[in-house]
Amino acid sequence: MEIQLTSAPCAAGQVLPLAAGAVRGMAAHCTQLPVPQLPVGTELCHNGEVLFLVTGRAVLPACPSPHALFCPLLQAVQPCAGGELSLQSQRRGRALAWVTLSDKGSQGLREDSSGPAIEAMVRQIMPLAHAQGFLLPDDAAQLSCLLHELAGQGYDCICTTGGTGLGARDVSPQATARVLEYGLPGFVQAMMQASLSKTPHAALSRALAGVLGKSIIINLPGSHKAVVENLAAVLPALPHALDKLQGDTTDCAVAYKG
Repeated sequence: MEIQLTSAPCAAGQVLPLAAGAVRGMAAHCTQLPVPQLPVGTELCHNGEVLFLVTGRAVLPACPSPHALFCPLLQAVQPCAGGELSLQSQRRGRALAWVTLSDKGSQGLREDSSGPAIEAMVRQIMPLAHAQGFLLPDDAAQLSCLLHELAGQGYDCICTTGGTGLGARDVSPQATARVLEYGLPGFVQAMMQASLSKTPHAALSRALAGVLGKSIIINLPGSHKAVVENLAAVLPALPHALDKLQGDTTDCAVAYKG
């Protein structure tokens, strides 16, 4: 896809909204409606060089239209002098999001070690165009809303960590159940089997896994050790599962030939 936009000068790492029309105060704007719906992890290249990476989206007014639009957020990969740009879009690899549920973590009282472990493990089995962590309190409504938003942004795999047990603040499974279109019981069974081989307390887990749009959502426990054990149980199947979910028509038997 070719995109024409006007960009203000920006430094590497700066985030710019790709908005429709001349939106007051915007650092970059698209010259035509509608705004292209670019999934996270999309690279925008000029003369073969990657200038921007899509890292999210925001709802912005499309002046002078009375409507607001979902507009991609572009992170500058390198310094950009700005001006009129003709950019080509490409996406190399998948996009991963992890959501850490922790009341203490959301208050800055506990370090998140499970989220980075998820990213490191997934990178070992498939290329990632973008990976991003999110931190929430143990709140079901916030988690359900975020899962919907992340799937809409184009994240291929969304892992939650924490909140899968029987505590009063353990809300991840019920929040996830609200948004799943259908479940992946094989993933749940594989994680349960791996956990039960370590401790009988694993039987208390209510973790879910399933599909929302073109995204796979996986509930993982909160502890670093349990995250590694559970994720390792389903990782070998994850790339193929994403391929099939997103339209690959290759026969499954062919995909598993050595």
